[in-house]
Amino acid sequence: MVLPSCVVPKKKYDELANHYAACLGSRDSLQSDLDRCKLSYQDLERSLGALKNDTARLGPALRMTSSEYADLKDRYTRLSQDNEALKQTSDKEIRKILGELDQTRESLQAKEDALNLLEKELAEKMANLDLLTAEMQQKEARLNELQSILDSKDKVVQALRKKVSDALLGFEGQGLSVNVRNGKVYVSLEEKLLFATGKYEVNAEGRQALGKLAQVLAENKDINVLIEGHTDDVPLAGAGVIRDNWDLSVMRATAVVKILTNNKGIDPRRLTAAGRSEYLPLDAAKTKEARAKNRRTEIILTPKLDELFKILETN
Repeated sequence: MVLPSCVVPKKKYDELANHYAACLGSRDSLQSDLDRCKLSYQDLERSLGALKNDTARLGPALRMTSSEYADLKDRYTRLSQDNEALKQTSDKEIRKILGELDQTRESLQAKEDALNLLEKELAEKMANLDLLTAEMQQKEARLNELQSILDSKDKVVQALRKKVSDALLGFEGQGLSVNVRNGKVYVSLEEKLLFATGKYEVNAEGRQALGKLAQVLAENKDINVLIEGHTDDVPLAGAGVIRDNWDLSVMRATAVVKILTNNKGIDPRRLTAAGRSEYLPLDAAKTKEARAKNRRTEIILTPKLDELFKILETN
């Protein structure tokens, strides 16, 4: 950090120093002249005594000497006054310079104190920055790890979607669709592919489609399976085990689960059956087409995220 310049510029300081030196020289010269005048004055006083004894003979010389004495005395007085004025002037300049130097010293000390304070604050901020940087790097590493797992999961989901689509290729477009939503594979089967109206027994064509899907699930054991039954909003007034749309949706989901678990390669603990009744429609319109679309069974395939959950638990 560059410190600001002193209050007294160096050029001005040099000029004052030179002027002070010149004043000292002049004072010394005047002092020397004054000393010589004192000696001359003393000599003249001695001569004056001798001259008084020989006034008649040395009258003209006496008058001349008296005149010279008066001149010397005047000169001595002037020199004394000049010397005193010079001393006062020099002392004033020196006091001024010393005062300016004191102010400069105080200003420099204040700036140095401020600089030390700033350096201390900067050191504290740098230490905090290092801590934050280290924490950010740690979080970034964890984020990259999570992203890698999510990317792997997305690849698994896409691969699973392809396997399911390939296995059910003959049924797509005939009441069955396979797509990916929210990182999950959705196998949607319309009512006509699996059930008769108001019934929960799976027909022959539906059993064939579910058998092919079960084979894919048996080969991919790290997949959780949720089977959801959905109905339309037409009230169902039934008897026996089917009394309303809730019962119908649950029984249809359960029927699908039982067919899937006929494949011994599927662990029943991987499967969940759920009835959603009429409360999760694809199309809220009250038309025949909308209601047919809402009567469906959705098989939702989700790759297990045990590794991801372990990482989240360590955070």
